[in-house]
Amino acid sequence: MLKKSIGFVLLGLMASMSLEAADLKIGFVNVARLLEKAPQAEKAKKELEREFAPRDKKLVSEQKAIRAMEEKLSKDAAIMSESERQKMDKEIISRKREAKRLQDEFREDFNLRRNEELTQLQKEIFEAIQSLARDESFDLLLTDGVVFASETVDVTGKVERKLKASFKQ
Repeated sequence: MLKKSIGFVLLGLMASMSLEAADLKIGFVNVARLLEKAPQAEKAKKELEREFAPRDKKLVSEQKAIRAMEEKLSKDAAIMSESERQKMDKEIISRKREAKRLQDEFREDFNLRRNEELTQLQKEIFEAIQSLARDESFDLLLTDGVVFASETVDVTGKVERKLKASFKQ
């Protein structure tokens, strides 16, 4: 009985809120799309590629060198002395270990920088959304967790234009 009473009270509150909400200006922003398509996102991606390309090339080159050593060892093992085989085997193990350490370091540094860039981009998107909300007198702008938003309330394109305009400056 108490649950039904609470349900009717909530239903009544929702009905009165929906009458008041008729005057609200509500919009939706697809942040995921902005994170993908904003010019700032493309710039950050290119910056990360430029910054980490030399280290990546070095790692790839080292992997190729290790593979070449492994192939040489397997091909020439029969004609090598035991000490030469052991020396080369130790060298391969040592280089693999160092390559793995460098790879892990690279991945950690890259993820750290990517997160820095993502945080900055999210901040810029948030500022653009707030600016749009103020400029166009929105009462409510929603982002993540929205199951459906019609095109009439989707203002993602407007936010994207704001981001492009601020990027050019």
